Amino acid sequence: MKQGTVRVIVLLLVAALVLGGIGIAIAGLTSGDGSPGDGSSEAPARTVPAPTTTPAPGAQDPPRPALARFYEQELDWAACGDQECARLTVPLDYARPRGETIEVAVLRVPAADPDRRAGSLVVNPGGPGAPGTTYASQAGLVFGQPLLQRFDVVGFDPRGTGFSTAIDCVSDEQLDVFLAADPTPDDRAEAAALARAQRAFNAGCAAESGDLANHVTTVEAAMDMDVLRSALGESTLTYFGASYGTKLGATYAELFPDRAGRLVLDGAVDLSLSSREQSLGQAQGFETAIRAYVENCVASDGCPLGDSVEGGLQRLTDFLDEVDAEPLPAGDRDLAVGNAFYGIVLPLYNREYWVLLTRALGAAFDGNGAPLLQLADLYASRGPDGYTDNSSEAILAINCLDDPTAVDPADVPAQVPAFERVSPTFGEVFAWGLAGCLGVRAKATVETPEVDASGAPPIVVVGTTRDPATPYAWAEALAEQLEPGVLVTRDGDGHTGYRAGNACVDGAVEAYLVDGTVPADGLRC
Repeated sequence: MKQGTVRVIVLLLVAALVLGGIGIAIAGLTSGDGSPGDGSSEAPARTVPAPTTTPAPGAQDPPRPALARFYEQELDWAACGDQECARLTVPLDYARPRGETIEVAVLRVPAADPDRRAGSLVVNPGGPGAPGTTYASQAGLVFGQPLLQRFDVVGFDPRGTGFSTAIDCVSDEQLDVFLAADPTPDDRAEAAALARAQRAFNAGCAAESGDLANHVTTVEAAMDMDVLRSALGESTLTYFGASYGTKLGATYAELFPDRAGRLVLDGAVDLSLSSREQSLGQAQGFETAIRAYVENCVASDGCPLGDSVEGGLQRLTDFLDEVDAEPLPAGDRDLAVGNAFYGIVLPLYNREYWVLLTRALGAAFDGNGAPLLQLADLYASRGPDGYTDNSSEAILAINCLDDPTAVDPADVPAQVPAFERVSPTFGEVFAWGLAGCLGVRAKATVETPEVDASGAPPIVVVGTTRDPATPYAWAEALAEQLEPGVLVTRDGDGHTGYRAGNACVDGAVEAYLVDGTVPADGLRC
C-alpha cells in the first residue's frame, strides 16, 4: 500500500468526479475532523534560527570536491503555467560523479509577499513515487497562508519519478492487468500466476530502465535534495514531507545534519520496522479506518452497507468475492477485484472522501462499477487515456530497492493468520503483499544508514491517531528514534495531520516553519 499519496493530490483529481449524476467538489467539503484541539501541553520554549535569503559562506561547498559542478549549478527557471519550472542535474551514481547524469524536475510557486520572503520551502508528498511538482503546483490548496506568504514553495519529482528521469517497468496495458489482478489468490494456479506477474513486473524495471533501476534509493534522493538546496541558494533546508516524505526528510537529516533547517515530517514512517512489520502496521491501520468508515455509514441515512458495523464489513467482503467471481461493467472497461479493492481503499485516506465511497458502493451494488473504478484509477494515477505519471511503477521500484525482502508465494498462506488477527477485513491482502518484491533484479549501490539525525535542529513529527497508511505508533517511534524529534499528535481520522481541519496542528506547523517556534514535545491536538 502507498504510504503517502497525500490527500490534496487526490483532492485535485476527485474534485471533478461525478458519482451517481451528482458532481462533488471535494474542496468545498468540511475538512478533517473539524476539531481544533485544545493544544494541551507546556508552552513552547525553543526557537530555531531563521532561513537565510542570502546563502552563508560555504553553503554551496560540496561534500566532496568531485561534486562541485552539481553544487555550483544555477537553476534556469522558466514559466510553466502560473508557476516556474527548472531542471536540476545530478549524478546517476554519486560514487561516480563524472559519469552519467540524470535530471530532476523542479517547480516553484513564488512567495506571495516577496518583501517578507523567508526562503524556499521544499516539499514532498510521499508515495514513494508521487510527483512533488504536482504537489507544489497546488500549494494554494495544500498549505496555509502563513507559509504561502513567506516561502517559495518548491516541489521536485524524486529521481525515477514523474517528470524527472523516470523509471519504467511495464506497458500501460500490462499495468492495467497487474493492478486488476486478484490480490488474494484463491488456489495454487492463481498464486503461481501472481508470482509470474510479480517477477515480470520487477524484471521489467531493470530491463526497461537500465542502470537507473539501481539508483532510485531514498538515500540517493536525499542526496539530490542537498544539491537542490544548494541550487536554490539556501544555507539550510527548510522542508515539509508527508508520509514516505518523512522517511526522505529523516534520511536527509541523517546524511546532512549541519544542512538541516526547519523540518516537519507529517504522517511518519517508522524507519526501524522490517517490511513485514510495516505491512502488519498498515493492515491494522486500514482495518481501523474501514471500521470507522462503516460505523459512520451505518449510522447515516441511505447507507448501502446495512445497519450494523459487522454486517457492513461482511457485505464488503462478500462484494469483493462477487467481483472476483464476475467483474462488474464499468463503462468501456470492467471493474475487476483488484480495482475494487483500490477503489475502496483510496477514500479511507481522508474522511472527506467517505461520501464518495458510499456513493460508489451504492452504484456497484446496483451493478454499475464505473464510480468505484474511477476511484481505483485515481489511486493509480490513471486517466481516460492512460497513466498520468509513473507512481504505480516507481513505488515498487523504490521500495524494493530500499528493501528487496520478499516472501515466496508458497509461504504466504502461513503468514495470513497473523495478518487476519490485526485486520479481519484486509489482512489477507496485506499478507500477499509480502511477495511484492519477488524477482527484483536491481541492486542498490548505497547503504541505508541507521537514522537518529544527531546534530540536526529540532524535527517536528506529526502523527494522526487513526491514520490508515502510516499508523500513529509509527509517528511515536520516529519521534523517539530522531534525537531532535518533537512529537505533535492529531486526534482524528485520515492520512496526515496538517491542513486536516485541526487549527492546533496547523498553528504548530506554521509557527515552526515561519517563526522557528518549536512546539512542546508531546503536544496533543
